[in-house]
Amino acid sequence: MTYNRILILIILAFAAQPDTFAQVKLGKTETGNASYYATRFNGKKTSFGEVHNSTELLAAHKSYPLNTMLEVTNLDNDEKVIVRVNDRGPFSKNRVVDVSKEAARLLGIIAKGVANVSIRVVGMEGMVLLGSNEDIDPKSGKVITMRTKH
Repeated sequence: MTYNRILILIILAFAAQPDTFAQVKLGKTETGNASYYATRFNGKKTSFGEVHNSTELLAAHKSYPLNTMLEVTNLDNDEKVIVRVNDRGPFSKNRVVDVSKEAARLLGIIAKGVANVSIRVVGMEGMVLLGSNEDIDPKSGKVITMRTKH
């Protein structure tokens, strides 16, 4: 093979792996529908090789890198929770995120199964980076917005 052919093959090999170098901008938002993992997925391996635990605050997203931290807000009741991306999905055309059953419970979507949500990137590599007027309730994992005096 010639040098040019080898170079082209190397470039194509890296181009075929978009998740390897995936980056996401802090603060990026999306809106759409969210659903939650069925009970049968508890204890099964995710696409990243982790074991899914329905009692943890986890999520599946189509493109965000592993360990991206997302704030999910149920737009119907304004409940919020922070989840960690550890899987790929959802595989339903009209959904932007799948969350664990515990996250769904905190968001108040268990009864309906699907909710209109907003998701915002709030951290990476498992670390949460919130605004100066925000905090996380350590018991529930919910984001608390603190009002400041003007």
